[in-house]
Amino acid sequence: MAACLLLASSCRKTEKSQDENDFQKILETGEINVLTMSGSMSYFIYKGEERGYEYEILKSFADSYGLKINIKLAENETKLAEMLDEKEGDLVAYNIPVTNEGKEHYLYCGQEAVNEMVLVQRSNRGDTILKDVTELIGKDVWSIDNSKYFNRIHNLNDEVGGGINIHTIEEDSITVEDLIEMVSKGQIPYTVSDADMAKLNRTYYRNIDISLVVGHPQRSSWAVRKSNPALAEAINIWFQENISKPAYKQINKRYFEMSKMPGDEPAPILGKGQISPFDALFRKYARTVPVDWRLMASIAYQESKFHTNLVSWAGASGVMGLMPKTASSLGLSADSIFNPDDNIRIAAQLIRRLNKIFNSIDDEPERIKFILAAYNAGSGHVADARALAEKYGSNPNNWAEVEEFLKLKSLPEYYSDPVCKSGYLRGTETLNYVRSVGERYAYYCGKVKE
Repeated sequence: MAACLLLASSCRKTEKSQDENDFQKILETGEINVLTMSGSMSYFIYKGEERGYEYEILKSFADSYGLKINIKLAENETKLAEMLDEKEGDLVAYNIPVTNEGKEHYLYCGQEAVNEMVLVQRSNRGDTILKDVTELIGKDVWSIDNSKYFNRIHNLNDEVGGGINIHTIEEDSITVEDLIEMVSKGQIPYTVSDADMAKLNRTYYRNIDISLVVGHPQRSSWAVRKSNPALAEAINIWFQENISKPAYKQINKRYFEMSKMPGDEPAPILGKGQISPFDALFRKYARTVPVDWRLMASIAYQESKFHTNLVSWAGASGVMGLMPKTASSLGLSADSIFNPDDNIRIAAQLIRRLNKIFNSIDDEPERIKFILAAYNAGSGHVADARALAEKYGSNPNNWAEVEEFLKLKSLPEYYSDPVCKSGYLRGTETLNYVRSVGERYAYYCGKVKE
């Protein structure tokens, strides 16, 4: 998120109507209907649990009033406004642009984010970091055709007198986050992104620099209907009281500071055919699935590098990276989630559950890839990708075909498809997970006897 977070000035304290108190009605029902969009910044489902920067802030607000959240997803910002006008939700919990026209229809409220566009460039040792937009003259900048980033770089080219080499990606399966990854890998030299999106992606790719601002600041905020002043006031007061508290700062830290990319290197073999201190537990519980114990060891290293007390940015806990809700559904209490024996035992139960879900895939090596994908992202996303594969004439039991649709679930036209039930997914992360765990498993098989 842009560093400047201010209280939105558009939501003024308003005298409550004697015959209508919108927020009181919400409190009486115990539920709040919230409009948002799927995306890595706003709302997504990860390992079966709801996540997203905006969502976690929203949940903190709702929890403070004991409110249940009912999420309704919109396809785009225009649809968000239409749904709010049609009273399909009480609140837009998504940072929509603050405009004079919008102020005529809505009350902007909560935190006001001041965002701007930045240049994304690689910062490996030996790379030259551009410090001024004039240094882009003669450089190659890539963007998605007909996007706001495309328009901005063209305007910037005019402002500097021309000379920027502008290239466009026309493939409909490429996102801004894909371009950022391509910069990180050295496949393209530069791209443009919103600052908050770039900052989030820097937790995946530590070798990118996002310090050069190339766009003008844009204010954005949550919104309610003008007829709901008490709700706007409650949101404003909550932000004012909580924006400096540790819990609020922790949400920012999880999304914009904590690394989300574990190392891909194999764990060092400890010697004498031993992979980790937990080999005996992997052997014991792998037999209950049944799977090769070295596969469980590979998953554990990817999740925690065998650290028993690790908690990931998303809340995955312990040596096997169990999500609390998943662990609870399998009978493991929060008090026991960091116990290695309990953690590995429950992880084996989860793998057994996933093995049953994908039992229609007869080829075991293929089935393992589906199990790994579901272990990382949740079985709902894998089911969506298989449904998309079947819809478009591909084989839902072949990983090479299904993984293409898993990657496409980062695009609205695919995750909004009626056959999809779990919404947005950062699919490249799951594909990398399957690849990394599979390669490490093969490495272990070559080093340690079964």
